Amino acid sequence: MRIKCINCGFSCKKNGKTSAGTQRWYCNHCKSSFIYTIDNSAKQLKIFQNWLFSKQSQKVMPGKGHTFRRKSSVFWDIWPMPSKIEEQRNIVFVDGIYLSKKACILICCDEKHVLGWYLCRYEHSKAWEALLRRIREPILVVSDGGTGFKKALKKVWPKAKHQRCTFHAFCQVKKYTTSRPKTLAGFELYTLAKDLLHIESKDQAVIWITRLTNWKIKHKEFLSEMTRDESGTLRPTHERLLKAEYSLIRLVKTNTLFTYLESPFAEARNLPATNNRIEGAVNAQLRAMLRFHRGLSIERRIKAVFWWCYLHSPKPLSASEILKVMPTDKSIAKLYSDMSTKAQLEASIPTWGDAILWGDLHNYDSLPDNYWD
Repeated sequence: MRIKCINCGFSCKKNGKTSAGTQRWYCNHCKSSFIYTIDNSAKQLKIFQNWLFSKQSQKVMPGKGHTFRRKSSVFWDIWPMPSKIEEQRNIVFVDGIYLSKKACILICCDEKHVLGWYLCRYEHSKAWEALLRRIREPILVVSDGGTGFKKALKKVWPKAKHQRCTFHAFCQVKKYTTSRPKTLAGFELYTLAKDLLHIESKDQAVIWITRLTNWKIKHKEFLSEMTRDESGTLRPTHERLLKAEYSLIRLVKTNTLFTYLESPFAEARNLPATNNRIEGAVNAQLRAMLRFHRGLSIERRIKAVFWWCYLHSPKPLSASEILKVMPTDKSIAKLYSDMSTKAQLEASIPTWGDAILWGDLHNYDSLPDNYWD
């Protein structure tokens, strides 16, 4: 391999070695002497990614894990961020995955790729808005009814059709009635919710809505029964059954239960009625990855999810480009330190969707230096 000068680009010749035994090179054109080093950080990043997405433990890596941890520690400082999606998708799926009590990652994907992700404390409208604004408005969006999503959808994607996952609608009813209801009304409502999973035409949807209406009329007297609690306050005797009923009635009234049958291009293709795409192909894979590498700190669990999402995005950069453009702990810390006062920092956070504060993950004053290792 011909070595070229790092200053002028001309060919160089060997010029002895340093006291450490490293080859020294000399350029006849600019009269400079230098040491040529090979940057293998991109190669090491690929090794790190392969380990992260595998079932291997660190003990099987070179040096029984010691060498691997030393060389890969720098990659835990990187925050892989999503790019803006300009091309319109017909169908997208959205959901949130919780990594701890106050750490949630909202994810949006299509039928092939992860389109975007966003870190927040919990699901709410501002966080959903921050995620949706970087993705072009689709024709149909399928969700599980996360908190604040409907409000964000109306504001950011006003023309997109909304399909509520029918399986989650069934699970909501099952939570209140259980799978073995003890009353006739509960058994019939549970059966109604279960039949929701097998509706394939508009006529079947109309029949199902009629059955739900008839159920409400049939058990009107039973549902209206009241009982006094210990404090003497009157409460519905079958409160859980009423909640199950309301969860279905609300979806019917908002026209989000059978969107997959009413969409303009519903006849042209078989539209999804459930959120199985993101639940099985994304969330399940993320949980498996975190389970294989259990013991990671909360910050590293978050970054592991970011890495998985980024490398499953439509056009991920090469390893060398990632090292050049992606933000790191150091660059983000500098950005925060450049702000004049803590009050200005706290005032700017809500515009990002009330994301987790930098201090939530980096409290250097009260934690030892090697806490995250």
